[in-house]
Amino acid sequence: MLQRLAEARARSDDLFDIVRPDALYDRPIPERHRIIFYVGHLETFDWNLLGCQFFDLPSFAPALDKLFAFGIDPVDGQLPNDQPQDWPGRAEIKAYNDRVRETLDERLGERFAAAADESAERRETERLLHVAIEHRLMHAETLAYMLHQLPIDRKFRRESAAAPSARPATARMIEIPPGTATLGLRRAEDGAFGWDNEFEEHSVTVPAFRIDEHDVTNGNFERFVEAGGYQERSAWDDADWNWIQSSGTAHPCFWVRHGDRWFLRTTFAEVPLPPDWPVYVSHAEAAAYARWTGKELPSEAEWHRAAYSTPDGAERAYPWGDEPPDASRGNFDFQSWDPTPAGAFAAGLSAYGVADLLGNGWEWTRTVFAPFAGFAPFPFYPGYSANFFDGRHYVMKGGSPRTAACMLRRSFRNWFQAHYPFVYASFRCVER
Repeated sequence: MLQRLAEARARSDDLFDIVRPDALYDRPIPERHRIIFYVGHLETFDWNLLGCQFFDLPSFAPALDKLFAFGIDPVDGQLPNDQPQDWPGRAEIKAYNDRVRETLDERLGERFAAAADESAERRETERLLHVAIEHRLMHAETLAYMLHQLPIDRKFRRESAAAPSARPATARMIEIPPGTATLGLRRAEDGAFGWDNEFEEHSVTVPAFRIDEHDVTNGNFERFVEAGGYQERSAWDDADWNWIQSSGTAHPCFWVRHGDRWFLRTTFAEVPLPPDWPVYVSHAEAAAYARWTGKELPSEAEWHRAAYSTPDGAERAYPWGDEPPDASRGNFDFQSWDPTPAGAFAAGLSAYGVADLLGNGWEWTRTVFAPFAGFAPFPFYPGYSANFFDGRHYVMKGGSPRTAACMLRRSFRNWFQAHYPFVYASFRCVER
């Protein structure tokens, strides 16, 4: 666990190293904090969770503990108006972070040395470390969304892994027979770690449906754009139509028009729009495209059926089987800064032949994010999920190129609100 914590810290440190020093106080996404907030937030979260709550240690910098405690939900409608001078200097934050790490590492080492392997004390220590590690890795992904929006000349370039070759993505839809989908995670005293919204395990009966073999690609979505899909009122529900009208949205936020050609703004360059990469769009745009084609987004349970069920009625831990994720199965776990062509990982196919279910982009569902029966918030982090059970957030499944492997477990649920366009999220459609 301590090794995993060290690796997660190295991951977030490396991400901040991409930012040029004079850009640390930039705000690439208007609804979010400045980058400098997140430099302090990750250590503050660990300190408030482990140092203050768990070890009951006295604070050595209470003002910073409070300043860096909470981020901003982009759905609140109020843009922050702080200025760079309102934040501490980089050297002060680094000194704070170093002391937090040194203090926590010492206490955690002592706790693991003293606690018996199967003791309740050790299990609780491990659970809180899981929270700290996955919280940091979640930010390593969402910070990638933020840094993506930072002007290219404000960051140091990193190379992406070479994309594997792939057969052209087809428009084929795959038949999924009726059956049961197991959602959630079984609660057990010595069970696997999961966030509060992953509990309790339950079964859902799912009628037969057809699902796209591949995610919708840039090439597919370009036809929607060029056909006037963003001006087609019938493709949008009322709230989504009001959003695109008020925001002036007329194409995916990662796309850039130069003359008569579309380009894609990747993290470190602008490239001619790759037609075979999955398109990254908001939930509103995904739902409009699906409606335009006469289809719809899958439910969370339908997505599970396509990903984990098998013709013999069993369910797998991962789409390809029970073997843990590795680089042959998909584009995830920080392998790449960019998507890969749809269908590039034949070793990652589900039992029914559905491609790219883990990695290459989260996948929107039509399921509103809500608690499962038996939900109980973490007492040490009560707002992690409950603050978002507001009817405005939608479940995403799968994972992106910047999703850590530990969060590819079957029960993991991600969520965002419908009009937030900066997420590495694609989609596929279903019909009956």
